[in-house]
Amino acid sequence: MTRTTPPRPLDVEVLFPELAAYRGTTTRLHPRPGSPEMSASSVGGPMLWPADESWPVCGEAHGHGRGRRPADIHRYRQVLAAAWAREHSPGPTEEERELLAELSLEYRLPEVPETDPLPMIGLAQLYRRDVPDLPEGPQDCDLLQVFWCPFDAHRPSRYDVKLQLRWRRSWQVGQVLAVPPQPLVVGSAGFVPEPCVLHPEQVVSYPFAGLLPEDLCARIDTWEEALEEAAEHSADDEPVGYQYDLSIPPGWRAGGFASWHATDPYPMDCQTCRTPMHLLLTIDSSEWDGGSGSWTPLEDRDLPTHRSATPTQVTVGRFGELNVFACPTDPDHPHRWSIQ
Repeated sequence: MTRTTPPRPLDVEVLFPELAAYRGTTTRLHPRPGSPEMSASSVGGPMLWPADESWPVCGEAHGHGRGRRPADIHRYRQVLAAAWAREHSPGPTEEERELLAELSLEYRLPEVPETDPLPMIGLAQLYRRDVPDLPEGPQDCDLLQVFWCPFDAHRPSRYDVKLQLRWRRSWQVGQVLAVPPQPLVVGSAGFVPEPCVLHPEQVVSYPFAGLLPEDLCARIDTWEEALEEAAEHSADDEPVGYQYDLSIPPGWRAGGFASWHATDPYPMDCQTCRTPMHLLLTIDSSEWDGGSGSWTPLEDRDLPTHRSATPTQVTVGRFGELNVFACPTDPDHPHRWSIQ
């Protein structure tokens, strides 16, 4: 099934014609639960990985000897979803609650050194043929594969994610790794994606307001303040906002503009060549929420938000989003990312 973003509540270029010069596109990936094939773009699906190539591991020293088992996390979600989907008496039974409690247990692995390599989790793979706004990879690579460590214990803060991105030529992969290694335990359930098929859709987007020229940003702020003031004296719905309704869509997407709603914008320059980097991919904890409900696809409007807005079950930080940036001059240069 395709996913269709509703038309924007208003034409922002009519209000602010200067925005036409900054108009861009982004591809909403629209992940939804399914059984993706290895030859397809997916989140949490099987990766096209050569049998003779080492699986990505996290080699950074940190504790990873205690956590929940990935199989238990998947089973927990299945039991809970089935319980709430029942037409009569929805919600877990006493027996199901006992099972859910058991599946929530953490396990401690005996004497796991912090320096032991830890298998990463295959988070997503994207074929360029499927995703119009996916930037070009090095040379003629057509497949981007994204992995992450299932513990947020990295960098000096000891509270950060660790990603690994691989570009490859899909047609050169011969025998495929049948059973990839996986971590015995993970730091939290949000690191374990549910298998999702993608329904890519290219939509128009505009930069984060704070990155627009100062005069234009000020005029947008004044316009929003007037709408908010008018809404205080009426019973209408929440007023339309540039940030939440007109510029950057929520959810998993490729290309376009990054949101900086949690921090002030800061330069994302390539640490190798100092070139300003472009947004490669956004990994989001939800596809929409109360503040961005106007982006809910037409096909999902009648579905309960708590069941349809978090299809991947991935959680970034405190239910935020992870923006991954790439160097436009050389895709082989190290990526950078920001959590918002």
